[in-house]
Amino acid sequence: MRDSASAPETAWAPAGGLADRLFETAERTPALPLLARRPGPDGADWEVRTAAEVRDEVLGLAKGLIAAGIAPGERVAIMARTRYEWTVFGYALWTVGAEAVPIHPASSRDQVAWMLRDAHCAAVLVEDERCVMTVGPVCASLPALRHVWQLDAGACAELTALGADVAAATVDSMRRIVLPEATAVVAYTSGTTGRPLGCALSHGALAAACDVLLDGWGGTAAPPGEQGAVLAFLPFSHVYGLMVQGLCVRGGLLMAHEPELTEAALASALRTFRPTCFYAVPSVLERIYKNFLRSAERAGRGALFERAAATARDFAEAQERRRLGTGPGPGLDLRMRHARYERSVYRRLRAALGGRVRRAASGGSPLSRELSLFFEGIGIHVHDGYGLTETAGGVTMQPLGREKSGTVGKALPGTEIRVAGDGEILVRGPSLFQGYVGAADATRAVLRDGWLATGDLGRLDDEGYVTVTGRKEDVIVTSGGTSVAPAALEQRLRTHPLVHQAVVVGDGRPCAGALITLDPESVTHWRAGLAPPDGDAGAREAHEENALREEIARAVAAANRAVSRAESIRVFSILPEPFDVARGLLTPSLDPRRAEIARVCAPEIDAMYAARSPRPGRTRPAGPTAGEDWEESDNVFVSRRRTR
Repeated sequence: MRDSASAPETAWAPAGGLADRLFETAERTPALPLLARRPGPDGADWEVRTAAEVRDEVLGLAKGLIAAGIAPGERVAIMARTRYEWTVFGYALWTVGAEAVPIHPASSRDQVAWMLRDAHCAAVLVEDERCVMTVGPVCASLPALRHVWQLDAGACAELTALGADVAAATVDSMRRIVLPEATAVVAYTSGTTGRPLGCALSHGALAAACDVLLDGWGGTAAPPGEQGAVLAFLPFSHVYGLMVQGLCVRGGLLMAHEPELTEAALASALRTFRPTCFYAVPSVLERIYKNFLRSAERAGRGALFERAAATARDFAEAQERRRLGTGPGPGLDLRMRHARYERSVYRRLRAALGGRVRRAASGGSPLSRELSLFFEGIGIHVHDGYGLTETAGGVTMQPLGREKSGTVGKALPGTEIRVAGDGEILVRGPSLFQGYVGAADATRAVLRDGWLATGDLGRLDDEGYVTVTGRKEDVIVTSGGTSVAPAALEQRLRTHPLVHQAVVVGDGRPCAGALITLDPESVTHWRAGLAPPDGDAGAREAHEENALREEIARAVAAANRAVSRAESIRVFSILPEPFDVARGLLTPSLDPRRAEIARVCAPEIDAMYAARSPRPGRTRPAGPTAGEDWEESDNVFVSRRRTR
């Protein structure tokens, strides 16, 4: 096992700001399709904007920003979903040397006030009236805030009209003096354990992360001779979404915007836009898999899908062994079974994603090996990578032709990775952030001699592949002293078709427990397949609830097989509502805010531990040894909370 790894240096040298590439592309290939959007939420047609048209819109907005008094170095917040205007407005800010402060539109009033105040924003662009209602009440407490613009009230047209008399040469001169080391974005961390911190990311850092990926992996975005097409739906308030935007603009890929994250909207956008490359987070890929399974079961083909999925994983695993030099590859029988399912199953699954996707990327959190193998087996190779807000995006990626599922790949060219003695991942490279805004002590705490202490735990294998095992801050210590890393347990729980979300708890408790939310559609389908018992409606409901608890208990038992007995989940509670961003329980990248979940769900957590009784004839001891009785039991106990 290695404790450090680095990739070869690149010849990449930063020059200018992020907006330069857009203007250069428009000059070189003005007719290149660059951005796409739908006129309505359900439309099948996409309006395509060429590089020249996007450049002209950016230029008009940049003039308006100058006329509005936005100066180089001033910060302007963008509080909107992933939509066309976000990209155009963001590039207008970078054109005049201003700094963008992305804010998720579902952020609470307190969160918005904190970020606007902490970043000393001069203006904020909000999406709609709901966002205005969030920002409006805090404006009086923000003396630096001079403008509030609303997209749905025509802000872009108003700014363009305002700047009609500003000369294009003025904009051009301002763009040309933006240096790579100038700050482009102040991206706030997820704030999972406290106040979010604003990461200052330079133009050069954001460009470096994108250009290294384009140099090594850009050719996989589409078949040779075709322009790559990417559906952007991840929030631009998160650095992963910003990286996808940068990859498309810098790489000349056609990018479509889908602001709605509902399953129906995403499925419609995939079918009609037909991307060639798919960027997602593991939770989205998990949902896609479960939708495949649910659709098959509704059509009476559930068993066929299960066999096809198992064959896909076996086939991909055999291919992996061949490319890593540890096996001969798929045998004749496996190849024949795979070919049969290709005709009857796999091509239909790819068609549900538009039919053109052959490569995908996953980030935000580690992707399970089983899910990665499944997608590779059906013909969509998922490149799992790793990065943070503080690294302006990715620092690892799967090497082409040497992909290893279950890892996040190797260090990108020019990047170095170490694993400290306590298992923490350390990173050094050209995409590191400049520091936390107004938080010098916090910056010094994570930047040490040029190395970033990521707060993530992981390991490096002998070939330099990185495996992320969790966050240091997420490790749970039970009252008996057992340390539990929740990520592996949560990941395995989410693979069950009925489980939507899972958060492991248990700090200071006798054992690990889990808060679980269910997938409503899967539960409805599952209930329909139950054999109805004799008796009245009350008896049927009790039968369904008992059967549901037993099914989730089996999911918990399956997850426990990934850990030691002392680390296993001994209690769980099924919650009636999912965790979401709007209630502050998830980050914009859909990671759980554990401290907030523990606070909001404290009654449920107390109840599920209280429901566990000592074994008959034995009194549970107090103090540090209290967990012993819990760990000796072979049962998994469910709290009494109703599930509907």
